[in-house]
Amino acid sequence: MNDVMRFTVVDALGKVSFVAPCATLDALVAACARGPRTLLALLGYAEPYAPGLRERVTSGLAVFDEHNTRDNYRAIHGALDFFAPRDVPVFRVVDDRTQEVALQPVRAGVVIFNLVEKRIVQIHNTYSEIRRKGRIRVLDASTPAPRVHSYELPPDWALVPAR
Repeated sequence: MNDVMRFTVVDALGKVSFVAPCATLDALVAACARGPRTLLALLGYAEPYAPGLRERVTSGLAVFDEHNTRDNYRAIHGALDFFAPRDVPVFRVVDDRTQEVALQPVRAGVVIFNLVEKRIVQIHNTYSEIRRKGRIRVLDASTPAPRVHSYELPPDWALVPAR
């Protein structure tokens, strides 16, 4: 993962943060065009463009939930102390420390996908300009020829800063 960035997703259940290849940005923006309301829906909609992302994030959350409790966040705090920012595992935002990390750029930046408010917030993005509409490759190993999918964010989605 040479070119990576941090992604933080906000839904009605809370906030989740993870680092992924920069191309994940395009997959998540395209997924937002389908109006996801939950992290799982967003990851499901992004799966054709970023295969394996859903599994990596949900598996990371399972590990997080196994090692952290409401009264004890030593495991995630230890990971934040030990790992380089680009290698920090998937985590839930559970306190001030994890909130701070969830907003810090990793290499190419940090982008927040607020599914509740339908906002994509570019805190720092040196990868590529987010556009309201575009085209993205569907990555499907079972199809010999590449397919391209066109998407357009609904008008009620905001890009911050607006482009």
